[in-house]
Parts: sequence; structure tokens; C-alpha cells
Amino acid sequence: MAVSNLPGGGLTLLQQRQRAAFWFLAPMLTALFCVAAWPLLRTIWFSLTDTSLNDLYGGEWIGFDNYLSVRTLESGRVIYRGTLVDPAWWNAVWNTVRFSVVSVAIETVLGLVVALVLNAEFKGRGLVRAAILIPWAIPTIVSAKMWAWMLNDQYGIINDMLLRVGLIEQKIAWTANTDTAMYAVLMVDVWKTTPFMALLCLAGLQMVPRDIYEAARIDGVHPVKVFFKVTLPLIRPALMVAVIFRMLDALRVFDLIYVLTPNSAATKTMSVISRENLIDFDKFAYGSAQSTLLFAILAVFVSLYIWLGRVDLSGEGSR
Repeated sequence: MAVSNLPGGGLTLLQQRQRAAFWFLAPMLTALFCVAAWPLLRTIWFSLTDTSLNDLYGGEWIGFDNYLSVRTLESGRVIYRGTLVDPAWWNAVWNTVRFSVVSVAIETVLGLVVALVLNAEFKGRGLVRAAILIPWAIPTIVSAKMWAWMLNDQYGIINDMLLRVGLIEQKIAWTANTDTAMYAVLMVDVWKTTPFMALLCLAGLQMVPRDIYEAARIDGVHPVKVFFKVTLPLIRPALMVAVIFRMLDALRVFDLIYVLTPNSAATKTMSVISRENLIDFDKFAYGSAQSTLLFAILAVFVSLYIWLGRVDLSGEGSR
């Protein structure tokens, strides 16, 4: 059949479907541009100007000064450091990376263990599955305030319990002490987000055919070997999705640390220091530069993680 005789203005069936798909996606793409792409582009633009919070449209172009330059008073005192040469920024980067790696690693292991338990057949499994999601369902702000009371050094239940069993000799200011603040944040985050990891891992486990385990049991394969040779490879896609979702969330952590801890260098993350400069210190352009760098770090991480997921690390070629 000649193309000119085709219905739909001479378009093939595939081209018609592609055009229809575009029009169906157009409203979503428009909304996504308005709520995500446009604010991101504006933030990048602000980072290249000297825009102030009091005058968002009066900033002048200064290039990469917010990233690299160091400004001083006539007396020689430093009043401004570009983000990439600011020790406070690199301290926040280190805090964020440390928090993300440790929390996601612990949550992945615990989530997988919980998922394996919930995947087993036992009485009351549905009730346990619902109960395990309660910490994740509680809003982060509520969780942070609740744990702030529990970890309080004067009347918190955590100190009271530890004193009663003799594990500590005096009350500890868990969230105010620079030596323990990050551990307290990690504990709360693991408590809250492990159910999310367990839910995604459980979804992957539900997709594994039961007859594979039956065949392994008949062959007398040890359960540990079955887990590493059968279960883990089969749930790898679900596990990768869980890890990348959780890692992106951890790298952007703000509310938990902002509510649970004081404004100290020991726990200040990239999101916290960006908000601090954007709002508290009225360094809008400087905070925009830090927000832009945070986005760049997230983009690099996602790209690297997806690339590693597509590459066969055994050296046998790509999947």
C-alpha cells in the first residue's frame, strides 16, 4: 500500500500511534516543566548572578563567582567564599555522603532480612506486613519530633532505659552532642525507612517462581547457597530500584536533620546549608549555587548507578 493512500494524512500506523502518545503525554510534560524544569533552570540562572532575596529580578550576571571567588573586606577579613572553595560546603558534602552511604547500606540489609521473613508462610503474616509499614507511614516531621522527645537528655525515655540497665552512667544529649548527633540521626532514619526498603524487596521476592525453591530443596542445596545463587540474582532489579530511590532521598535529606538536631557542623547536610544561605543569611545567589551543585551530584550519581547496573561486572559483556 502506498503511503499516500494511508488514512491519517499519509502517516503509517506506527507514526499515528507515536503522535497520539505525544498528545497524551503533552499535559504531563507541560506540568513537569512548570514544577520541575523551570524552577531548576531559574536556580541555575540565579547561581550565576548576584541576586538577593529582596530583589529576585534585579540581579546582575557575575558568572561563576558564586562557585569560585573569595570576597574580602578592605580590612582583609573574608566575608564570602565561593561554594567550591568553602570549607563549610565540603563539610556538608562529607556529612551528606556519610549519612547516605551508611543509612542506605543498613536499611538495605535490614530491609532484605525483613522482606525474607515477610515472604515466608506463617499465621498472621498480613497483620505483620501492615504493622511493619507504620514507621514509614508516619510523616518525617512527626517522627523527628517524636524521637527528639525520646532522645532528650533531661526527660527522654532512651536515657532513662539505658540508665536503668546500666549501659550509661549519665544522661547523654544525643542530638546536641557533636559526637552522637549523627548516630542519633542515622538511628531514626533507619527506623523510619527500613520498611520502605522491605516493601520493595518483598515485591521482588513475590516475583520469584516458587518451583525454583522446590527444585533446590529436592536437590539438597543449602538455603544460604540458594539465597546467593538464586534469590539475590533474581531480585537484583527490584533491589537496584530500592537502593537508587533511597539513595536519592538520603542525598536530599533535610527535614529529619533540620528538626531533630541543632544547627551544628556535625550534622549539617547539603540541603540544610543551601536553605540556610537562601533564607537565613540572605545569600540567595550563593544558596542557589549550592542547590545547583546538589542537583549536579544527584545527576552524576544516578547516571553512574544506572551505568553500573547495565554493565556486566563479571566481564562477560553488557546485559
